[in-house]
Amino acid sequence: ATVSRVFNDSPRVSEATRARVQIVAHRMGYHPHAMAQGLARRATGLVSAVIPVLSNYFYMEVLRGIQDALSTRGLDLIVYTAPTPEEVEEQLRRALQRGRAEGLLVLSTPIDDARALQLQKSRQPVALVDGAHPGFDSFVVDNESGAYLATRHLIERGMRHIVHLTVFPEPPPAVERRRGYERAMKEAGLPVHLAASERRPYGFTEEAGHDVTRRLIEDGGPLPDALFAASDVQALGALLALQEAGIDVPGQVALVGFDDIKVAAYARLTTVRQPMHAMGEQAALRLLARIDDPTLAPEVRCFAPDVIVRATSPVA
Repeated sequence: ATVSRVFNDSPRVSEATRARVQIVAHRMGYHPHAMAQGLARRATGLVSAVIPVLSNYFYMEVLRGIQDALSTRGLDLIVYTAPTPEEVEEQLRRALQRGRAEGLLVLSTPIDDARALQLQKSRQPVALVDGAHPGFDSFVVDNESGAYLATRHLIERGMRHIVHLTVFPEPPPAVERRRGYERAMKEAGLPVHLAASERRPYGFTEEAGHDVTRRLIEDGGPLPDALFAASDVQALGALLALQEAGIDVPGQVALVGFDDIKVAAYARLTTVRQPMHAMGEQAALRLLARIDDPTLAPEVRCFAPDVIVRATSPVA
């Protein structure tokens, strides 16, 4: 009982006794069980995150930002991944089970009215990353603006036949990036060309970009001047397909991605940078603030993207 009082910061222990317990605990390598402490305090010391797929560079960077923020409060992160879009609902249900966590982060998941009601009924603090809803703290990048800037970058360098590599069905970020591409093309009076991968469960993969690009090459029609991919991983797959076909990049076909994952710099890929680490970190910090004060008004924070010019597109 005395040891329990020490590790739960009870004032009913003398400083001398507290010091003796801590010395013995250190000598034995003892650490209190977080879940047991949580049961005693009605707090678990855990924050949950629901993400579509773990093996994606974007989510790795966002999760790193989340973990950096949670470490300031000594909280642990438990991650629920959905191998397919259909399984997101089940992972949300598991994450929302009462007593599992003190707060929930939901990544890249559309929040319709039914899902919003489900989250609100749980009475659990919630923050959205790479997705937005007026009823919750939301942290997003301006996807449409980023795609518009990327497409304008290509148009201003003389590209006219620009194909957008997207995915089907489109998650919200892909929809917004397509809209930005279409807006830039229509403003310039240029025809829109879409090439979509139907790879399941998720189309933001190297294989998807490779498949679509290889199909464009093998169709036998004129090569596009440029490809704008909805994600860096798709762009990396496209780059491999172009190299395999002996097509010079950017001499024959320019290439632009979206995200600026770490490997993009090594591939010298021109891309749209979104602050993945900052998005995760700021969302987690806001969630911590909401845990402390549930009455905070929801806020939507939109990060501005930048075009990072490298070797896969003309400099000027």
